[in-house]
Amino acid sequence: MRWSAGPVIWRTVSSVETPPPRRAESRKTCLRREWKLAAAPLLLLLLLLLCASAAAPGSAGEHVDDFEREVLDMSPESPAAWGPRYVLAPFVSLFRGVSYMYAARSVEIDTTPSGGYLDLFYVRSGFQKRYEQAEAPLTVLLPPRLEVGPRDSLTIRAFADGYRQQSVTFKLGSSIKQVNLDLEPLPNLLDAVSHRYFAGRSSIGFLTKEALTFRVQQAEDGLAVILTETAVSEEARLAVGDIRSPLIGEAYAQQLGEDLMVKLVLTERGLADGTEVRSRQSYDAPRRLHEFGIDLFSRDGGAAAVTSALAALGRLKPEHVRGCALAFDEALRRQLDRGELARALAPRGAFTDRYLRAAMRRLGEVSVDGVVDFADGTRFRPSSPIELELSLGKAGEAKGYLALLRRFAVEMEGDARFRREALRSLVAPELAGERFASILDRARVDEEACVGGAD
Repeated sequence: MRWSAGPVIWRTVSSVETPPPRRAESRKTCLRREWKLAAAPLLLLLLLLLCASAAAPGSAGEHVDDFEREVLDMSPESPAAWGPRYVLAPFVSLFRGVSYMYAARSVEIDTTPSGGYLDLFYVRSGFQKRYEQAEAPLTVLLPPRLEVGPRDSLTIRAFADGYRQQSVTFKLGSSIKQVNLDLEPLPNLLDAVSHRYFAGRSSIGFLTKEALTFRVQQAEDGLAVILTETAVSEEARLAVGDIRSPLIGEAYAQQLGEDLMVKLVLTERGLADGTEVRSRQSYDAPRRLHEFGIDLFSRDGGAAAVTSALAALGRLKPEHVRGCALAFDEALRRQLDRGELARALAPRGAFTDRYLRAAMRRLGEVSVDGVVDFADGTRFRPSSPIELELSLGKAGEAKGYLALLRRFAVEMEGDARFRREALRSLVAPELAGERFASILDRARVDEEACVGGAD
C-alpha cells in the first residue's frame, strides 16, 4: 500500500455567518429621503417665523397711547383670497424682517392746513370694502401684507372749508408711512354781504373778488343760492346770519365741498304767491368787487309801496330834523364809516335810490328857506334838479338827513321790530346788525342828553 502526500489546505471557518449582500436601493426611495432632509430646515424656519409673528407687536400697539391723533382701523372683515404671497412670505421675511409681511401697519395722514376733513375708501378688486370719515391729523391702521391682495388700495379724499378738494390713491402692498395733502384755496371768496329792506322789498348783495358762477334753487321753505367754487369770510358768514325782514325769517351760509350755499328761509309773507325773485349783477369799480344780488318784491312792481312811501314822507315835519334831532344825526354820522355811509347813500342803481332821492327832496322842504346845510359848509337847494343831484352826491354830510331817514323808517314800518333794520338798510347795509344796534343806541343817548339839557 502506498501513501501519497499531497498539499495540505487549511480552511478557517468563522463562527459568525456573513449576511448576504444588500440589494441596491431604488432611485425613488433615495429622492424621498433627500427631500425630507432638505425640507426639515425650511419647516423649522417657518415654525420659528410663525411664532415670532404671533409674538411681534403690531402697529396698533404703537399708537394706543397717542392722544394727539385719532386712530382709525381700516382693516376689512376678511383677508384677501389665498395667493402666492403665502408661499413667498417666509422667503421675503428672511430679507425684510418678520414684521414686513406679518405685522399690522399704520399710515400717518395730515392736511395743509391741518384739520381737514377726510373720506377714506378701502377698495379690493374694484369693490368698496370699507368707508370711513375722520378729521386730520389721523393714524390709519392697515392689515398685514400677508392679508392684502395685489388689487387692494386705499383712497384718501381731503377737503376743508374754503379749499379745493384733493385725493390720493395708493396700493396697500407699497411701503407708505406718511401722507400729507396740500389743499389749495378756492378761486373766489365771499368778502361781504349787504342786505336792504325797505317798503316791503328785500335785496341781498353778495360781494366777491371774482365774477360769480351761481344758480338759484327754489325750495318749499325758501331759496338756496349756490355760489360755485366760492369760500366765505367769517365777516360775511356773520352778516348772512343777521339777515332778517318781514320776507326773510332766517338765513345762513353753509360750505358744501367747493361750493357755498346761502339758504334764505322765507316767512309766510315771503312765500305768498305775489312775491317774485330776481337776480342782478354789477361791478363795484372803486373797491374792485363783483356784486351779485337777489331781490324779493311783490308782483305789482311795488306800486303800493311807492304810494305808501310818498304818504310817509308827507307826514315828516320840520321838528324831525331840528333841535335835539340834530344831536342824534351828528352822533350817528360820527360813528359810521364815512366811506361806507357815502357809498350807501349815493345813487348806484339799488331799489332804495328812489326813496333816498325823495327823502333828500323832502329834507329841503322841511328845512329853513328850503336850503340843506352840509358838514363842510356848503349849502344846496334840493328843489332844483341840479342841486338835488349835487346833494345826493354828498348825502352823508347833509345835516338832518340821517335824522329824517330815521323818522322815515318809523313811518314806513308798522312793525317796530323791523324799523331798525329799515334804517340800517338805508345808511349801513353792509354793517353787522349787532354793531349797528350799538351805534344807534349811543346816538340815542346823545339825543336824550340833549333833551335833558334843554329841559
